[in-house]
Amino acid sequence: MALVSPSKLAHVVYRTRRFDEMINWYTTVFDARVQSRDEVLAFLTYDDEHHRFAFANLSLLNPVDPESAPDHEGTVGVDHVAYTHDSLDTLFDNYAQLKELDVMPYWCIHHGLTISMYYADPDGNQLEFQVECFTTLDEANDFMTSADFAANPVGVEYDPDEWLQERAAGTPLNSKLKREIHTPMSPLRGALS
Repeated sequence: MALVSPSKLAHVVYRTRRFDEMINWYTTVFDARVQSRDEVLAFLTYDDEHHRFAFANLSLLNPVDPESAPDHEGTVGVDHVAYTHDSLDTLFDNYAQLKELDVMPYWCIHHGLTISMYYADPDGNQLEFQVECFTTLDEANDFMTSADFAANPVGVEYDPDEWLQERAAGTPLNSKLKREIHTPMSPLRGALS
């Protein structure tokens, strides 16, 4: 019998010493609302789910001098959480809206499987906003076993502002779904291959 996989992302819990700043960032970026909050815990949602994010205030749960407490950025823990958009247009509309709020991605890459934008929240937690490039799982799996993927499994970086300019000039973003260029590999993640 096959295992049953989850049908959706339910929520993510973050431990933070920047409790208020984290809640403000998530309410801004996701247009989320606070469902419940006290000095130690806060629960936020952006849809019908009772909560999509929870925050534990480490300043109260594990009091230490905040100036000497390490953030543990880049150590054991969640690398990133991915959220899929329905289309490139909605991904880029989100990019434009966040840019207006001075929230910028630190990495934009066409993985071949997805077109992705990576963001970091105030604690350094990484979030990937992505769009699937293939319409079927078979196509995606075929790409992962192809010579093109083997030659560049990381992807090719892109400039989202250039893509927005092309869209404004009439080029549909969907024309970008197929990764035509396989080099240069992203220098940021080139060491992963």
